[in-house]
Amino acid sequence: MLNSYPLLSSINSPGDLKNIKNIEALCAEVRSKIIEVVSKNGGHLSSNLGVVELTTALYRVFDIPKDKIIWDVGHQCYVHKMFTGRFKDIESIRKENGLSGFTNRKESPFDVFTAGHSSTSISAALGIARSKSILEEEGNVIAVIGDGALTGGLAYEGLNNAQKLKNFILVLNDNSMSISKNVGAIARYLAAARIRPSYMKAKSILEGVLEKTQIGLKIENFMNQSKSALKGLIYKSSIFEDMGFVYYGPIDGHNINQLENTLSTVKHINKPKVVHVLTKKGKGYKFAEKNSRIFHGVSPFDVRTGETAKKSNFTFSEAFGKKLCEIAKSNFKVCAVTAAMTEGTGLSLFKSQFKSRFFDVGIAEEHAVTFCSGLSAGGLIPVFAVYSSFLQRSYDQLVHDCAMQELKIILGVDRAGFVGEDGEAHQGLFDVPFLNTIPNVQMFAPAFLEELQEMLERVVEDKKPLISVIRYPRGGELKRPTWFKYSGKDFEFYGKKDASILIVTYGRIFAEACICQEELRNQGLEICILKLNVIKPINKEAIKFSQNFSNILFFEESIKSGGVGEKFAAMILESEKFKGKYSIYAVDDTFVSHASVRSQLSKFSLDFLGMKDKVEGLLISQ
Repeated sequence: MLNSYPLLSSINSPGDLKNIKNIEALCAEVRSKIIEVVSKNGGHLSSNLGVVELTTALYRVFDIPKDKIIWDVGHQCYVHKMFTGRFKDIESIRKENGLSGFTNRKESPFDVFTAGHSSTSISAALGIARSKSILEEEGNVIAVIGDGALTGGLAYEGLNNAQKLKNFILVLNDNSMSISKNVGAIARYLAAARIRPSYMKAKSILEGVLEKTQIGLKIENFMNQSKSALKGLIYKSSIFEDMGFVYYGPIDGHNINQLENTLSTVKHINKPKVVHVLTKKGKGYKFAEKNSRIFHGVSPFDVRTGETAKKSNFTFSEAFGKKLCEIAKSNFKVCAVTAAMTEGTGLSLFKSQFKSRFFDVGIAEEHAVTFCSGLSAGGLIPVFAVYSSFLQRSYDQLVHDCAMQELKIILGVDRAGFVGEDGEAHQGLFDVPFLNTIPNVQMFAPAFLEELQEMLERVVEDKKPLISVIRYPRGGELKRPTWFKYSGKDFEFYGKKDASILIVTYGRIFAEACICQEELRNQGLEICILKLNVIKPINKEAIKFSQNFSNILFFEESIKSGGVGEKFAAMILESEKFKGKYSIYAVDDTFVSHASVRSQLSKFSLDFLGMKDKVEGLLISQ
């Protein structure tokens, strides 16, 4: 397919862009290739289509790799990857052993900083800029951050420390969206800035005149120092200028000439700079332009119609949101909180039905937890639905602002376990270990939708002042045994309790354990399964019943260190009655790269074949 993209295929490094004459044709090729690849592999479409001209201009104006570009979140890096020698591999993006869907330092020296979460670019860029200064290296450092990411508190911690860095440039890619629609004061401020480019143009002209005259310099110095109303009237400033930045914009993010002229100007200014760029998510593909939210992160789709394959089953996120609405109808104290993930966490219905009790706080998970703690202290029952990997940011708030104060909040921990092609940054493998360290926390792990909904009802009604966590995976449930019925108990045994081998597990991979059990039974072999419904605290009765087995195999879709398997092991060994062997199969001290969920389960022996292999290995060794 290289011949279909003559301009794009001629680029092996950013320097090659400077030789391209027909930039509009190049941008058209780039958009076409992005649509082609994402339609097959899935991935982030809208955000990448929106930065085609911006990425092109950056790499034509700046001297890469002497100048460094840090992409916030990194989900809009497909153009960047094609411009940095990876065009020939772009069709492997998000596939196992292929290119990552985010920037990744292990993949290319042009990926200056690994990203996958929001609001990190400014702090990282400042560190790199400081390093350049100390090591006396030339070059600019450019952080490209979206307006959605600018709602994250870390971005402001970075901005607060950016003064006097002459080699730092912040490019604000403003498309008025994150994943869900942007909310809050920052979104309103940027919306106001978008409608006053004429003021910025007049201001720039005034500054030019002042710089060219002696009297002008005196007037400019006066205005810079003045705190009077006159300064605000004549020399109106942006929030960035108030923080010490030279501000340019807003400018059209799809106008190559305007972008290149502005970037060429700012790279020679020896002060920290902000370039405010207006872009459109989904630019160039009508279906993505019309609904950029759906095409933000999309499954494979038909390019001609924009239609994705219809989901075959109800997801855990949808089941969670539906049940929460049912509960909220009869309990006016229940409210829902999200951190810019209304649709992703299944809360769209709640938002429409209970507007006064729904809160989208933006990309601000730390604030979300403390806000929930305040709601609880005020007498409400807050439910915070959040991706497992995003909850990691909130550890301190969970400890100090909630658990320590014995406040009741409910966490719907979505995307727990493997998440597939989104890769290292998004795997939900750390929530169990870090939540295990916090007192006043109880954790539930449903394997099926029915359990999730009953567990949610249980924790809402629970009067104990605890952080109640319900963790569930991405997508729908795995194969459910026809005989299964949720008991409502903390744990349940399935199979013959006089068998020599016990499999202990929780969450969705219980379904895999059931298939393993059936396969072994067909071979004339019997095992027993212990399903943990509550994984913190572990019920001591489960330990008591387990200590009579000769071999216990614990399978856990989580990081091993600090996980439930290690806690269960400690408890059973402390009983001093267990005389058998104990093994844990989990993710051991590593990060998990992008691949299908099925492949990831297989790699760590967490599917039925892996479980069966471990059991048969035990039987052979006996």
